[in-house]
Parts: sequence; C-alpha cells; structure tokens
Amino acid sequence: MKKAIIIGAGPAGLTAAYYLLKETDIKPVIIEKDNVVGGLSRTVNFEGNRMDIGSHRFFTKNDEVAALWEKLLSPQGAPALDDKLLGRHVELVQGGADPEQCDAVFLNRQRISRIFYLRHFFAYPVSFGWETIKNLGLSRMAGICFSYLQAVLRKRQENNLEDFMINRFGRRLYETFFEKYTEKVWGRHPRDIGADWGSQRIKGVSISKVLSDFLQRALRIKRQESEASLIEKFRYPKYGPGQLWERMRDEVLAMGGEIRMGCEAVELLPGTSGDLAGVVYECGNGRERLEADYVISSMPVSQLLHTLSGYGVPDEVQAIGDKLPYRDFMTAGLLVDRLEIDNQTHHKTLGNIVPDCWIYIQEPDVRLGRLQIFNNWSPYLVENHRSKVWLGLEYFCQQGDEMWQMQDEDFLAFAVRELENIGIIRHNCVEKGCVVRMEKAYPAYFGSYKDFGKVREYLDTIPNLYCIGRNGQHRYNNMDHSMLTAIEAVRVIKSGSQDKRALWQVNTEENYHEMRQKG
Repeated sequence: MKKAIIIGAGPAGLTAAYYLLKETDIKPVIIEKDNVVGGLSRTVNFEGNRMDIGSHRFFTKNDEVAALWEKLLSPQGAPALDDKLLGRHVELVQGGADPEQCDAVFLNRQRISRIFYLRHFFAYPVSFGWETIKNLGLSRMAGICFSYLQAVLRKRQENNLEDFMINRFGRRLYETFFEKYTEKVWGRHPRDIGADWGSQRIKGVSISKVLSDFLQRALRIKRQESEASLIEKFRYPKYGPGQLWERMRDEVLAMGGEIRMGCEAVELLPGTSGDLAGVVYECGNGRERLEADYVISSMPVSQLLHTLSGYGVPDEVQAIGDKLPYRDFMTAGLLVDRLEIDNQTHHKTLGNIVPDCWIYIQEPDVRLGRLQIFNNWSPYLVENHRSKVWLGLEYFCQQGDEMWQMQDEDFLAFAVRELENIGIIRHNCVEKGCVVRMEKAYPAYFGSYKDFGKVREYLDTIPNLYCIGRNGQHRYNNMDHSMLTAIEAVRVIKSGSQDKRALWQVNTEENYHEMRQKG
C-alpha cells in the first residue's frame, strides 16, 4: 500500500487525510507537532470555558465543503438554549439535531460585529447609517464623501494596500477606519503591504456597495436575487470550531488513517529521481524515519524549505523563504462578572450584554486588536453563561517582542488595564483568565513575499510534494479554502498528473469570500 505523509493536523491536513481514505487506497500518516488538532481553528478549554482562537465562522460557497461539514456535524433542527430563553427566531432544518439534546450540531448564528472607535460603536463593515453619521459628525462625513468622489474620478495605480483601499473607500474613510488598524494588525503601514492582501480579504467591498446596501435597507427596496450582499448569518459548532476538527480526526482514525501527535517534521529525504523518499520527524523519544510515496505539507513555507536542506534548495529560494513575513497572535481569555458597555441595539441577548460576536478595537491608545464575546458565539462555550461573560482579547504581535515575552500573569494584567482604559470593564470584575500564543498565525504580504512566485515554482518541481493550507501556501485562506487546497491535492495525486496549478488557484476567484451570491 502506498503511503502519504501529511505534515500538520489543521483543517487542510485533516481534510487531505480524509479524502485520501475516501477516494484512494493510499494510507495517510499525519505528523502534528502540537498535542491538539485544528491548528489555528482549534478550541481551547479553560476550566470549562471554551475559547475560539481568532474567530471562525463556518460559511462557504462550495457545496462539497458544506456537505462534508454537515456530515460531521448535524444542522440545527431545534432552538438552542439562548434562542429558547430569548424567544428568538432562528432558521431550523427539518430533521436536524436539537442542540439541547445533541452535542454534534451546528448552531445557526447571526453575524453581529462592530467597530469600537472614539469610545463609540460603528457598524462593520463600515456603513453610512445614522449611527455612523451621528458618531463621526457632519464635518467628518462631508470630508469622507468628498474624498470618495475624488477617488472615483481619479483612480490610483494599485502598488500597495493603501492604494487598494483608497481606490475603494476614498482617503478620508481609509484614514479614519483602516490605516491605523491595519498597522496595528500587521505591524506595517498599508503602503508597505502588497495589494494582494486586499484582493484576498476585501474583494468586492467598496463604498458604492455599502451605500447601495444602506439605501435599499432604508427605503425597504427588495434586493435583486442576483445581487451580492454582506453575509449576515453563519453556522457555528456548539462547542467551537475545534469540535468539527476533532470529529474529522475521529473519522480519519476510524477509516484507517494514522495521526502522530507531538511530532515535528525536521527533514524531508531526497529520493533517487528528484522526488522525496520520506520524512524524518522528532518526538519525545528521539528521531524516526518514515518512508513516503507522497508528502503533503501544511507547515509554514519558511520551515518547509529548511527541511529540504538535503535536497539542495537554491540559495535565492532559501533567502526568500527565510524572510517570508508572518504575524503572530496572542489571546487573553478573561472571565468577568459584567461589562460596562450597554446593549443599545434591538438585538436581544442573555444578560442584555452587547450582542457582538466580536468587536474591532480601533482605539489608537491601546494595542488590543479585537474583542471576542464568546457568550454570543454559543452559550455552550461558557460554563456559567447566566452570570459570567467570557471574553477573548486578541493581540497581533511578533515572536520575541515585548508582548510575546511577557509572563502570563503580566500579560493578563496588561490586557485588563487596556480594556478598563477604554471603558469596557472594571478591573475588579475579572474572576480569572488564561493566555494562548499562536505562532505564524497570519502569513503576511510584504517583504520577500513579492518574490514568492520563485519559491512556488521551485516547490512545484518536486514531483511528489504538495503544499496546502494557509501556511503551506503562505496565503491568508479561510477554513473552506484551506480544505479545498487539500481536496485538489488529493485529486492531483489520484489523477497521476504533475500539474499542481489547481492547488494554487483556490481562493483566487473574483468574488470575496465575505460575499455571497444570491440565487
């Protein structure tokens, strides 16, 4: 039996193993350096309170991915706990599971996320609603409108992310909501980030679409079925995204696959005809070697190139890989008694807390990037949802910087001070907390990324090596796109083709994944 070594047990790696077992007679062996599956899409359990690392909504335009999700977790067929208590209407699927009786179920959730800026809430995505006009003031709004008209009449050549955003929003709106926040997230000014990031993450979004959406809502105009509109609903596993990947792990094992946890790939062994012969991995009891007919890698490209040291990586390719930029990520989980901000929306919530799943913190006087309110993702994430609020404070950083090196207790104290400083909590309401660090969470589009094509071309010359997933392709993919790269890899292997272009074409379509096509 042929064998495929898969590096990484995140969404891409697990999907590759599942499809190899489903569609071929190749045995997959997954090597995962961590002790949990799911990668960035894992769920962390802190004393009964579950934390989503980075916010993972389940939506996709791909029917095959949607069908696989529903095979692993049932659709919602009865009201969830908060739906019942609040008398809230929710779309249900006939024959679906009851979240009060079944754990393996998707909840249908409403997308509510806002921007917190100038100590006020603003709609996200940015809209020209009455709340925005009131909070910004007429003078700022007039400047934003005039600036947008200038951008419409005189388009800039899109050499960087700043150009990309100004073309779509105008300079004043860009400076108000995007410039400083982007710098907070990436540690770089938008003019130093490639326009590719915009085409990956904010395709199809512009003031014209925002205005159209606002006017149609305000005037109660029925939107055409062919129009794209901002996604307002999504699915979410009862116990967080990690629940789905744990289910897929169990499926892979039940079908005959193998997963070796706590093991890190350190060397890819060259074969006799330009291919790879196997993988050397390291775990607690030393180094071991595994023969391989295929190697499927979701590990960061910068690390992958170093595992190919015996293969003779060209100096130029190695230099580009060594300088590929990443953004690391820290989350402070805080269990609190209450929030100091009021729910002034029409959305009903348990305890009448603000209804947001997450909030973009654009205040320039704090380093906090996003605030998760896990009660609103799923009441089942919080051990005592009736009297406690479970928060995730998200920080973007670099390994080795001041934040990354803080002791956990110091980082928690720092996070509490920041949240208190902007008026969201008082320090004496915090009961306990935890800290989670994620390395290389976000592949970045600046620095040597401009030459990434040379790295890709080189990797594609290795006939039985397939690069998949967010880090495996150094691309800011969502879960469904990472899964699709794995599916494409399996089908290329199955076909016997050497053409790997299909793997790299996932998530390059024109329609942004935050948009849906109706009809």
